[in-house]
Amino acid sequence: MNSRNLVRLFMTTLLIGGVTGGVVGFIARWSEFEPYFTSFEIKAILSTFVWLFGVGLIFSVISQAGFFAYLTIHRFGLGIFKSVSLWNAVQVVLIVFVLFDLVYLRFLTFGSGEGIGSYILLALVVLVIGMVTAYFKMRQTNKQAFIPALFFMVVVTVLEWIPVLYTNDDGWLYFMLFPLLVCNAYQLMILNNLINRSQEELADKKVRKQTNEKKFKAEGLEGK
Repeated sequence: MNSRNLVRLFMTTLLIGGVTGGVVGFIARWSEFEPYFTSFEIKAILSTFVWLFGVGLIFSVISQAGFFAYLTIHRFGLGIFKSVSLWNAVQVVLIVFVLFDLVYLRFLTFGSGEGIGSYILLALVVLVIGMVTAYFKMRQTNKQAFIPALFFMVVVTVLEWIPVLYTNDDGWLYFMLFPLLVCNAYQLMILNNLINRSQEELADKKVRKQTNEKKFKAEGLEGK
């Protein structure tokens, strides 16, 4: 991917993270911000949205760091296991392990006196969104892309989510989760388009260079 498309990916993901953070922040933490809407305090609503937008930008940066880290890990895994199927099997094991920890360890830590259902539901949200994204990524590329995409959407998202995961504050949990999922899904789906665009731009650049070289040679011969 060339630098132009890399910057484009960074800026668009940043914007998506900010907007998603602003919208989801109001919904996830509605109990805190409802008085602004009931009393129609425009200034407070706008200032709060700007703050939520800023936090969403931070979530976007975390998402992008995780995305590029996974691209490196994915190549590293393929190099170690020397087989796509074996590396995919390892990723499936890690997905199961992370989902189990997401439910069981949090339940052990915070689940005293309450059912495990809410913890399972949260893990299912991550899994279902991950599977839907992985399915469309598979349709976009090939069948081998499903497991890596699912791994990224589940395992990497959970790792990115850790800063608020063990606070057990529902508002912050969902406030961070959905911008991460949206940014991760966007990067996953747009990557191939940007790579193809970069290759097309590189090919066009080579054609222009060859055309200019032929033109200069022709002009040189005419001058003689």
